[in-house]
Amino acid sequence: MSIRMKMVILVALFSTSLSSAQESLNCYSKTDVHASLYETLQAQAYLALDRRQEQFEAIDSAAAVATYQERLRREFVTRLGGFPDRHPLNSKVMKTVNAEGYRIENVIFESQPQHHVTANLYLPTGDGPFPAVVVSSGHSRTAKTADYNQRFGIMMARHGMVALCFDPIGQGERSQILNDQGANLVDGTTTEHFLMGIGSILVGRNTATYRVYDAMRSIDYLATRPEVDSSRIGMTGCSGGGTLTSYTMALDDRVLCAAPACYLTTFRRLIDTIGPQDSEQNIFGQLVWGMDQADYVLMRAPKPTLISSTTQDFFDIRGSWENFRQAKRVYGRLGFPERVDLVEIDGTHGVQPQNLATIAHWMQRWLLDIDKPVDAIELPVRDGADLMCTERGQVLLLPDELSVFDLNAKYAKTLVGTRTEKRKSATADELRKLVSQRIGLPELGVEQTANAVSQQQRGEYQIEALLLDFGADIPLPINLYLPRAEASESVYLCLNDGGKNKAAELAIRLVGQGHSVVTVDLRGQGETGTGEFKAGLGDWKTFSLAYLLEQSIIGIRSADTLALSRYASEQMPNRTIHLIAEGQSGMVALHAAALQPSRFASVTLRNSPRDWSSNVGVSDPEVQLDHTVHGALTLYDLPDLVELAGRDKVEFANE
Repeated sequence: MSIRMKMVILVALFSTSLSSAQESLNCYSKTDVHASLYETLQAQAYLALDRRQEQFEAIDSAAAVATYQERLRREFVTRLGGFPDRHPLNSKVMKTVNAEGYRIENVIFESQPQHHVTANLYLPTGDGPFPAVVVSSGHSRTAKTADYNQRFGIMMARHGMVALCFDPIGQGERSQILNDQGANLVDGTTTEHFLMGIGSILVGRNTATYRVYDAMRSIDYLATRPEVDSSRIGMTGCSGGGTLTSYTMALDDRVLCAAPACYLTTFRRLIDTIGPQDSEQNIFGQLVWGMDQADYVLMRAPKPTLISSTTQDFFDIRGSWENFRQAKRVYGRLGFPERVDLVEIDGTHGVQPQNLATIAHWMQRWLLDIDKPVDAIELPVRDGADLMCTERGQVLLLPDELSVFDLNAKYAKTLVGTRTEKRKSATADELRKLVSQRIGLPELGVEQTANAVSQQQRGEYQIEALLLDFGADIPLPINLYLPRAEASESVYLCLNDGGKNKAAELAIRLVGQGHSVVTVDLRGQGETGTGEFKAGLGDWKTFSLAYLLEQSIIGIRSADTLALSRYASEQMPNRTIHLIAEGQSGMVALHAAALQPSRFASVTLRNSPRDWSSNVGVSDPEVQLDHTVHGALTLYDLPDLVELAGRDKVEFANE
């Protein structure tokens, strides 16, 4: 039978449904103690953090501090993909609101050409120039007009400082995903950040790349204002705003004084408790090259920095104090221990009145040379409608506005030539090696052991449950389907996003035709998964932890697939191996086949993305976050893998 005819049969098999009876067998018993992929990554993260701690302890002089700072800053910017060239801001004041002791200007400017930032500028009454504080919003849909952000601006203005509170991407007037009526298409702001992260990661950027650059451009805008003393700039923000404050204060020397709120802890405590958070809070490989959250403070030492925390925050307070302790030690070695401090106030996640008062005191102390306590009061706020900058409420409704999705797609087009040149200059084997490095393909074990767990007879076939140990931290749970009559010359390896249970229906059809079939829970699926998935993102938490470790889910599962193919070829020699995959697992199958094409006679992919490039610029990508690879499009796209696997072997069977 020709490969083409086999493909036709397989497409028909995919479209046939069976009863919902569970046909696969578990390989781990309920009493077995075995790790999920997430737990094995946790262990790797702790080892990486131990190595980073050793590096920290070696910082014993001002020269060592400078070297440490320079290394981390350089790597940080590289992992963000760098920043674009500065272009004119083209700023406009859209409206002015007068208040007692200050005024608010609703302003708009371009951080990149045709990519607008909306902001409120709080200006004290009187003669300037005044110091200025950038206020970065947390993950609230209303962003700059949220009560706590207004209070930041009012508090600074009442104490003689300008404040610029701007809308982050995906929030306020800067939603990047709208329907035809201009309403938000996704519920959560973190979801928008995750979806922006998919394309950003594929081109070697990060949602944080855009957020940090917007903050830097906000400082640029303040520098254009005659009311502002640009030599005295501060920055603060809560939650996601605390994240952005931490990043910007580490990278932009113009931030003289900083006060990130309700964010800073340590990665060890974060991983111990709630785990990695949304897209911009994870920088590619940062645990591997030694950047913990404490380093956001250390990278700016000895500039004044206040860590603002609450006792019941979900960002663990014990980690906040460990972060502070590390900073205090380094600031002390530099001779400026008074320039770093921590305030802990009773309460949950958010800026309590005393947090705000302490932040204002800190800014006043270092930007105005006034060391006087600030009263903790509940400041009144105004209706958010007064603070809007655009007529229709969203910058995306402005003529020719470019979203983050548009900017990523534009950049992706420039990478086509880069990939073409690399294909021309590298042999197929050289390109395979580069792909292996890019996905972080783990080393495959020399020895393999398949341990039988159980066996069941099912009419004309039997199922064997096995654990395949190939040197990874987790033995792979596999089900082997064998016809009781003489088996055909073909062995089918079936991959499915739901693991071996979801692949069972297809396996039963194939074994009924006399073929031997292997189904599997790739690491992080089925019995080795967490069961935590989010539509369009997949297992984003496991992905994020792998991302912090410079790994990819695709790389991990490609190694699993290659180990599975080796098992099949050794246990059932002289048979052709066919690889079938559905959904996101199709990208795993394609990588495995491209890296070792001689192992597979055919590769059939159903409902699997055909390329990454067309997914970069859309807000509802077919590619899920957990199956992205950082910077993949700087080297290759999925069609390149089809060529490496053998175009005549690969068939897409999308419905």
